[in-house]
Amino acid sequence: MKAIVNKSYGPPSTLQLMEVPKPEPKDNEVLVRVLAASLNKADLFILSGSPFPVRLMAGLFKPSIQILGADVAGIIERVGSKVSQFQVGDAVFGDLSSSGFGGFSEYAVAEESLFAKKPSNLSFEEAASLPMAAVTALQGLRNTGSIAAGESILINGASGGVGNYAIQIAKAFGANVTAVCSTKNREIAKKSGADKVIDYSLIDFTQTEEKYDLILDMVANKSIHEITKILRKNGRYIACAFSAEAMITGPWISLLERKKVKNFLAKTNQADLQFIAKLAEESKLTPNIQQTFTLDDVPEAMEMLGKSGISGKLVITI
Repeated sequence: MKAIVNKSYGPPSTLQLMEVPKPEPKDNEVLVRVLAASLNKADLFILSGSPFPVRLMAGLFKPSIQILGADVAGIIERVGSKVSQFQVGDAVFGDLSSSGFGGFSEYAVAEESLFAKKPSNLSFEEAASLPMAAVTALQGLRNTGSIAAGESILINGASGGVGNYAIQIAKAFGANVTAVCSTKNREIAKKSGADKVIDYSLIDFTQTEEKYDLILDMVANKSIHEITKILRKNGRYIACAFSAEAMITGPWISLLERKKVKNFLAKTNQADLQFIAKLAEESKLTPNIQQTFTLDDVPEAMEMLGKSGISGKLVITI
């Protein structure tokens, strides 16, 4: 089968399109014919081996993960003897990040628990754009942020992959959403359901009179002092982009100010994939795809992902 292979840490130009052996499913695994995959920053981190802690997971001197791609959608071609949830021919989508990635290829294999049935109203490209980004938004808002109907939510970095889904998911939970994004992405944020949009090139959201119950931050470009000033009592600040300041000061702020400050890292599971699929089928979650590429064009897509200004998901059609 054809796959994009990563044999050494470096820029996207190091990626190669190669013929590799087709994987074989174990007893509890399914073999999926991949029809679409999407890119995430996690792919970029593993490709470059940076920041350094990535290498503790992906290989110290050379990458142990040689086929990138976590988010996939496709058709099940074979099932292991102990697989009970799926059968050959099922359309599925899933996140392979906990099983070694492997999505930028014609076939991928993983445990059945990493997949869910594809939303019936979405294309394979749209479904592939969901897993990591939408589940990150869901878990950040619901699990860590304890979102509640009627609350005032601010989403910093609202036009990216996670941010766009976060707007829609927050609205599905009945929250009032303020989106922070660039001038060119204002309409995207509004279309996704934001009640108010702040253009960060014109207004510093930490300097307004507004107070928020929950802030979900994909950028982490403001100090914790600035953030806590605009949090209400018992408010929560959840940083999806790692913040050393949040990690160090979070426990003290929680104790002294009764405001929660926390870093957050999602872990996709089948139940949340099914929850996301249900939102999509109820038309409460609509993918925003900026551009599609072929498998041969993965290096170009990775190059684009590394630049600023991305306003939707980048998807590979296979």
